[in-house]
Amino acid sequence: MFAHRRPAALAASALAALLVLAGPPALAEPEPDPSLPAAFDRAAAEYGVPRDLLAALAYAETRLDDHGGEPSASGGHGMMHLVSNPTVHALEKAAEITGLPVGKLRADTASNILGGAAVLRAHADGLGLDEAARKDPGRWYQAVAGYGNASSAETARLYADAVYELLGTGFTARGVTVAPQVVTADRGGYAQARDLGAAAAPGAEYPSASWVAARSSNYTTADRPSSRKIDKVVVHVTQGSYAGAISWFQNPAAKVSAHYVIKSSNGAVTQMVRHKDVAWHAGNSDYNHRSIGIEHEGYVGNAAWFTDAMYRASAALTRHLCEKYGIPKDRKHIIAHKEVPGATHTDPGPHWNWTTYMKYVTAGTTPAWSTTTDNATAGRFTASADWKVSTYSGQRLGADYRFAVPASTADPAWYRMKVPATGRYRVEVRYPAHPGYSSAAPYTVVTSGGGRTVYVDQRSGGGVWRSLGTFTLKAGTYDAVGVGRKTSGTGYVIADAVRISRG
Repeated sequence: MFAHRRPAALAASALAALLVLAGPPALAEPEPDPSLPAAFDRAAAEYGVPRDLLAALAYAETRLDDHGGEPSASGGHGMMHLVSNPTVHALEKAAEITGLPVGKLRADTASNILGGAAVLRAHADGLGLDEAARKDPGRWYQAVAGYGNASSAETARLYADAVYELLGTGFTARGVTVAPQVVTADRGGYAQARDLGAAAAPGAEYPSASWVAARSSNYTTADRPSSRKIDKVVVHVTQGSYAGAISWFQNPAAKVSAHYVIKSSNGAVTQMVRHKDVAWHAGNSDYNHRSIGIEHEGYVGNAAWFTDAMYRASAALTRHLCEKYGIPKDRKHIIAHKEVPGATHTDPGPHWNWTTYMKYVTAGTTPAWSTTTDNATAGRFTASADWKVSTYSGQRLGADYRFAVPASTADPAWYRMKVPATGRYRVEVRYPAHPGYSSAAPYTVVTSGGGRTVYVDQRSGGGVWRSLGTFTLKAGTYDAVGVGRKTSGTGYVIADAVRISRG
């Protein structure tokens, strides 16, 4: 986790003591809690919030983990991440609406969920959503964006998109299940905000990164490596969400920053401070001046955040930095925040797998096995004549892609894959994004136990690989992934490319 270059200032703020460092392999995520489904049901009913949306928001924020009562880096509390810091007072707002004491909202999970529902409903009321509108989860998009307390419209969109992505893919955690579902998010004015989940925008120094500038008051302008050699990479964990960390580095109250932030689900990378400048991340002025800081989405106490996609993306970035600045690729120069002299933080924590990470840094990050099928791959893609060919978008993979109008029948476009052995595989899809494309494209993964359908909003997140999840696939060559036309979502359904990988 990030730390201001002046530790005393951070200790005096509402953000202090939270963070992380090195350790053994990842362990299991928190155990199921039989009381959680009822808590979400009660809160949703009491405040008229769609239950699955409320659960998806909590999962996006914390993976349904209250972190033992410890606050996040930005002062967020509990499973619903009720924030209390110098600029955001969601926790206090929850207390005002629910009549519950602040202490109970912080410490009691059921109360915290009630507080989150109350605050979300307050945002909906502020937008003028009537009873009919509130029954449609898609109409809550702007309320969700407001709940995230983002510092900019583009970060608010990134935050809300992460929540709505979970409604499309579904999830099960700690006894709470949200089934994949068709939801057309009504982005309103946020539809015009830059899509930070799409192909990397120009401006970043690392080719695979997007660029979002941190607040200038949260770092020091410098002229490295001319003024000071860069000889270390410091690994952090955000103690919060990807969008939350980006937003916090844009907040003038933060007094912290990092050069890069990496997303858990797909390894997306955002740069926020130029290499030449000094980010305030290590809590040690000397180490800040000589290092580059990389934040990883998640919490140190929950291994579920540390995905293979994150490890690979971060290791590729670290390898790039080491080669660019002549930093040795070893644990003396690629260090944990905890290893910084005088550090009061423990990130990246006991669940961070240094063995895997350093293997990827030194030996490359290509999966042990991976295969990609494009819509033009000979003998591996089939679709009816109703799937037309387009070259309109530059976000496509290869020379072209397919599009079709929604229909009353599935009429899927199929990707034929050769799976080497029965086992668990990561399934990813790629498509160009456009406001006129499908708000809920139905992808079906043929698992060993039958077809699993998830829904993807193809209006955003274009030009990058997007994870549908990890599934058990059987060995053999067969139509493994399809995208169909039967959806109540709006816009053209797109079929571009599919990738599956393992190890």
